Amino acid sequence: MEELLDETEVRVLGCLLEKEMATPEYYPLSLNALVNACNQKSNRDPVVTYDEATVIRALDSLKEKRLALQSDASRVTKYEENFVTRNNLLAKEAALICLLLLRGPQTAGELRGRTERLYRFNDIAEVEAKLEDLGEMGFVMRLTKQPGRKECRFMHLLSGEPQTALAGLPAEPASDRQDDNGRLEKLELEITLLQQELQDLKAAFFEFRKQFE
Repeated sequence: MEELLDETEVRVLGCLLEKEMATPEYYPLSLNALVNACNQKSNRDPVVTYDEATVIRALDSLKEKRLALQSDASRVTKYEENFVTRNNLLAKEAALICLLLLRGPQTAGELRGRTERLYRFNDIAEVEAKLEDLGEMGFVMRLTKQPGRKECRFMHLLSGEPQTALAGLPAEPASDRQDDNGRLEKLELEITLLQQELQDLKAAFFEFRKQFE
């Protein structure tokens, strides 16, 4: 992305993408409909409570970045996204970006299940292939696997790359953590044994001293 988006712009753009695919009969969206979409409690992470002024600021910024368009053809001003057209995305690619914008990092399996109402993928392999394509475009990256998880997650890059190891930078391999845990347990055991030996030596010393009192 040439110009990074803040969290409000991400939510607004994600909602425009979602409603365009899920409810085209009600699209483009009025400001009121867009505010309600942003504050929707289902299919959102995190849940937010934006007011109209917040959404308008985000829309103005998205329009400046040529990612959103405004139409005054009807009595009510309507808004629509321009991200898909500007980047020549396929419907399946737009669906994946939409879910990542609205719900944050997710696995390929989670994305396949949640995109059903936007686009139906044949299998996880197709999802992963499209995620790789989006990665080559600079829109998506694969994150390092989290402890206890079998699958890697993917995140969008419209707000830039993650800043922490947990979010996606090279993380300490699980094998290294296990080795460290093993060494720590060994040290704790050795300390416990030394403390016990010290107590035994003290007791023996006191017994020895009593013989000369």
